[in-house]
Amino acid sequence: MDTNATGHADPALEDAAFAERYRAMLARDARFDGQFITGVHSTGIYCRPSCPAAPPKPRNVTFYRTAAAAHEAGLRACKRCLPDAVPGSPEWDLGDDLAARAMRLITDGVVEREGVPGLAARLGYTPRHLTRVLSAELGAGPLALARAHRAQTARALLTSTSMRVSDVAFASGFGSIRQFNDTVRAVYERSPLELREIGQRANGQRANGRRRGRADAAPSVSAPVEPGVVRLRLPARAPFDSAGVFAWLAARALDGVEDAAPDRYERALALPAGPALVRLAAPASATGSASATGSASASPSLEVEAHLTDLTDLAPLVARVRRLFDLDADAEAIDAALGTDPALAPSVAAVPGIRMPGALDPHELVVRALVGQQVSVAAARTALTRLAADLGERVEIAGTTRTLFPTAEAIAEHGEQVLRGPAARIRTILDVTARLAGGALVVAPERERADLRAELLAIPGIGPWTAGYVAMRVTREPDELLVSDLALRTGAERLGLPPDARALTARGTAWAPWRSYASMHLWRAAALSP
Repeated sequence: MDTNATGHADPALEDAAFAERYRAMLARDARFDGQFITGVHSTGIYCRPSCPAAPPKPRNVTFYRTAAAAHEAGLRACKRCLPDAVPGSPEWDLGDDLAARAMRLITDGVVEREGVPGLAARLGYTPRHLTRVLSAELGAGPLALARAHRAQTARALLTSTSMRVSDVAFASGFGSIRQFNDTVRAVYERSPLELREIGQRANGQRANGRRRGRADAAPSVSAPVEPGVVRLRLPARAPFDSAGVFAWLAARALDGVEDAAPDRYERALALPAGPALVRLAAPASATGSASATGSASASPSLEVEAHLTDLTDLAPLVARVRRLFDLDADAEAIDAALGTDPALAPSVAAVPGIRMPGALDPHELVVRALVGQQVSVAAARTALTRLAADLGERVEIAGTTRTLFPTAEAIAEHGEQVLRGPAARIRTILDVTARLAGGALVVAPERERADLRAELLAIPGIGPWTAGYVAMRVTREPDELLVSDLALRTGAERLGLPPDARALTARGTAWAPWRSYASMHLWRAAALSP
């Protein structure tokens, strides 16, 4: 619930949550940007916590969990600090309540594609109940939350790309140019063209700042307009170990499907409107190390080039890329917690801001997990490359020929002729993909974790490792420690931790609620040369 400060200052400050947020605002602490919104009723605007403007008095402040709630309260975005030009809230990945799961779907563009009834059906509630819960928890209903997300997407595209304004409107999820213009004016008190002009001036100032060596100059991307092509830069919460995610993806890249290197990743994937080619890269100014100084560490980000069948696929693509690279993780809180363990502290110091890679396609991740059970990463990569070559659809996008990872339907129907290995594992893969294809099993970011885990464990051939791995990568479970994993226990031993599963489980209780991130440190230690 939002914490209000509408009376005298002293009673407001007695509220612990309000007082904590107010202190962060007074300190202009950028770590809290995106985690909550500061509404200033005396001026009618809302800001990010680090806004450089003079701090308002407590009695004039309301803290909101979402920009949509601030919009509903009649506030407008600050033109100085641009409160939505920041990483998103880590709460939507960490939480497993209805509000968090709904936000994952809203940022994926489900309201634009299926409406509020479709959103509610995916979550298993009626539209009325969902609206009531979101209004109570987040201060705004699903339509308002989706509207705010569209406005934020539009602002980012207007200020950081050369896309035509009409293309920006539809890429942001708006149904018409008029709706787009009205929303942008209502939220920012500027027309779309005025927003673009402001963005161009800001980009020019940032470019000058980079030439002067300013550490806070985070450039936006501008490129010639090409049909169906979007180039933009996604902000990440600092510190950000992008090199670790690129290395993880490169170690598991499938020939023909993906192309990976230490600082880039490219692949084709299926989106709601059709196939797309996405290229991800570390900014040119980054050094590839999470501990780098200068602009890379001060304002980390990820460069995206997307070749889309339809511009309406931009919102779901951005949401999935953010999950893949875990851009919104509360890295400082995670590092602070894990760094208190003497065995993990050296790894945390060496790799600040370690990330837990997500998944672009949940069904693909399930198949990868099933094939990778009890085999090495290299062996799984070989088997999956063969599977993709035999059953995947080949597409040509932007002059590049790629293979789409095979669908669950294709594997369920033809996998028996292609899959190799133990018969029991093949039966499990065919069973699971048939369930996915028929809808009997739903694996998606919005699933409640306990329910999904129980459904997976009830399937013959699926054990705790697979269920836990899917929870980590798909639903962003932050507190999973896969002690049955041999590589993880090897990494634990190299860091001076007990390699025995039971003893490691006991030791890992101190890492809660960040055991998934501790797992990433252990896997990293296992991958390093002894």
